[in-house]
Amino acid sequence: MPPAPCKVRHARRGDVPIILQQIRELADYEHELDAVEATETTLLSTIAFAPDDVESTSTAPNTESTTPSKPARCLLLFNEEDKPAGMALYFYNYSTWRARPGIYLEDLFVRQTERKKGYGKRLLVELAKEVVASNGGRLEWSVLKWNEPSIKFYESIGAKAMNDWVGMRVDREGLTKLASLLD
Repeated sequence: MPPAPCKVRHARRGDVPIILQQIRELADYEHELDAVEATETTLLSTIAFAPDDVESTSTAPNTESTTPSKPARCLLLFNEEDKPAGMALYFYNYSTWRARPGIYLEDLFVRQTERKKGYGKRLLVELAKEVVASNGGRLEWSVLKWNEPSIKFYESIGAKAMNDWVGMRVDREGLTKLASLLD
């Protein structure tokens, strides 16, 4: 089924309130609204944005350069009424075994009222096109184990669970402690 009519483009600086609102809606869906630390200021300083007067698509990204301090890009999806309906916030990664670039999808979100219209699939297709256009090796992301509807959707488009892998993370005080472990 093709998605409902929509437009997908890279986020612009003026879209930051939309991005923050969707981050908050996603966190609420995941029962973690109190954990959101993102602000408009921090998003402005960490996302590579497209210029206001230029269309930037997945196969022809025209955004600020990504850097270690500005590593992310964001695709926004607008519905047939030109209202924000979803987003894909992502950054680039690398496969050592394949020696090829890829994309890590940090967050995929479609507003509750806009689900079942093919918008999530459209955002993933756009990211896959960017990976293919860059001769990349993979598109990957994580999903909460309890989120069965999303897991089934991802499997329906060909994604495979990485059950042999365990996610690891060091953050907050643990990150500071690790950074000074050999001091």
